[in-house]
This record gives sequence, structure tokens and C-alpha cells, in this order.
Amino acid sequence: MREINRSAVASTSRDAAFAYMDDFRNVPQWMFGISRFEPTSDILSGLGATYDATMQIGPKALTSVVHVTEWVHNERLTLESVEGLSNSSTWSFSDTADGGTRLDVVFRYSLPGGIAGKVLGAVVEPVVGQAIKHTESTLRARLEATD
Repeated sequence: MREINRSAVASTSRDAAFAYMDDFRNVPQWMFGISRFEPTSDILSGLGATYDATMQIGPKALTSVVHVTEWVHNERLTLESVEGLSNSSTWSFSDTADGGTRLDVVFRYSLPGGIAGKVLGAVVEPVVGQAIKHTESTLRARLEATD
């Protein structure tokens, strides 16, 4: 499984940052390539919530079902795929000295083996790092605009 780590600081409170990211309706606004993120369970947020997601990467639409496997209010949020492209993301939130929020993300993903994995890797690999950078900067801008 491949892993990308990224950190950013937003000049918004940890409470506001967590609330924004925990609202599934906001995900397509800040996460790179996500065109659809819809709940499939009665739980709309928090531990146990499940979502159907579609990520558009170039001409390829990748679908996934993700499940919230860790949820600690104002501290940590982990989403893991249970169907589709194998991935997980863990977002950690901490206060900065000036009242802002430090966001740390660990994004993990794996591709299938064989020819299908090589073909998908040729599409996905070049954009993953760029996608994470874009997600981080868009998220930071959205958080600061909502504060």
C-alpha cells in the first residue's frame, strides 16, 4: 500500500474545521476529483457512516464505498474504502499557537495487480501527489472562507 503524508495550517478554529470536514455535503467542494459523495447509511456522520463516492480522474471515473472507521470529535476522522479502489485517509486536527488549526492527513491507497493495475497506475500515479496538494490548498481556502 502506498502512503502520502501532508500537513497544512488554516486560520480557523479546530471546531469549525472539524465540523466542515465532517459534513459529507462539503466533500465535493474540497476533495480533488470527487464528483459524488452520498450517504448510504442512516448514520450521516461519525463512526459507522458509509458513503458512495465517485472520483473523476481524467477520463476515468473511479467508484468507491467508504466507511468512517475512526471518529474522535475535533481530533481525528478516518475513512476507509470497503468497495472499489482500495484507499484510506486519516485526518488529524490540532490547535496552533495562534488559534488556527493544523491539519495532518495520511492518505493510503493500493492498486490491483496485473495488467489492470498497471493500466490504472498509469492513470492514477501521476496525479495522486498533485491531487493531495490541490485538496489541501482548496480545503484550507474553504475553511478560511467559512470562518
